[in-house]
Amino acid sequence: MNAATTMTEQEFAELSERHRHELRVHCYRMLGSFEESEDLVQETFLRAWRRRETYQGRASVRAWLYKIATNATLDAIGKRPADKQVAVATPETATTAEVSWLQPYPDHLLDLAAPAEQEPDAVAVARETIELAYLVALQHLSPRQRAALILRDVLGWSAAETAKALDTTVASANSALQRARVTLKEHLPARRADWSMPAEPTAEEKDVLARFVAATEASDTDALAALLRADIVHTMPPEPFATSGRDTVIEGWATVLEGGSDSWGQWAALPTWVNRQPALGNYVRKPGAELFTATNLDVLRVEGGLVAEVTTFGPAFVTACGLPATLPAR
Repeated sequence: MNAATTMTEQEFAELSERHRHELRVHCYRMLGSFEESEDLVQETFLRAWRRRETYQGRASVRAWLYKIATNATLDAIGKRPADKQVAVATPETATTAEVSWLQPYPDHLLDLAAPAEQEPDAVAVARETIELAYLVALQHLSPRQRAALILRDVLGWSAAETAKALDTTVASANSALQRARVTLKEHLPARRADWSMPAEPTAEEKDVLARFVAATEASDTDALAALLRADIVHTMPPEPFATSGRDTVIEGWATVLEGGSDSWGQWAALPTWVNRQPALGNYVRKPGAELFTATNLDVLRVEGGLVAEVTTFGPAFVTACGLPATLPAR
């Protein structure tokens, strides 16, 4: 890159492409939207190519691309409607329902963003910085506070590097960071400080997921109820829907799982993982149909062996996780 201005477009693409996946995760943290994040990576590469003469070699190519990606996402957020720029719930009422643009990120794509061993400064996709609860909390920060916090606390940049990336002073960047940390803590789940954050799925989570899948396929609401915390929360972004309490949640699920005029049909489910959390793709076979069809994706937040929150996304995210769109009748 010392001769950036003389590189061919193909050479530049090969150099930048190695950072695609981690830049997409960075854009995703900033935006909360899986679909928008890929568009912003493309915008980052386009801006980098057009401004390649600005790379002076004093920082790594990776850091240069992160700066461009950060500012591209800030520009994108600024163009959003006002109600999609910052979540407005109070800490007492904050749920994933307050972030209508929230989307899940499949783990098989997160794994592609894992840092190469030969790049010790590369950022791992740490579980505590990619789970849905953290993503939701980030969306309550102003865009520049969000950027300052991600650059400092997630990427590990210095105050000077962060200030340069945001075209501001060190004092201003530090002030944004301090305000961001306070707001973030207010909007994270109350018990989050007590969570352990192992890099890999725990045996407990795997067990809960397997039991959740089995109970769903059996339309067994009693078995599902046994897996839920008493204060379970269920949301369905982008719908402004949120319900809480085990009895209330199970009552709602019973109308679609159990037999009767409101029953959707026969259910099937497949386990998967998104945002480093257990999830299941749900399928329904309507009466008389030959196939099960993908219906939704449930993402589980597990605390102490019980499900504390279920976030339900549309059928497009079932296939985004690498699961099939249909299943044969069983």
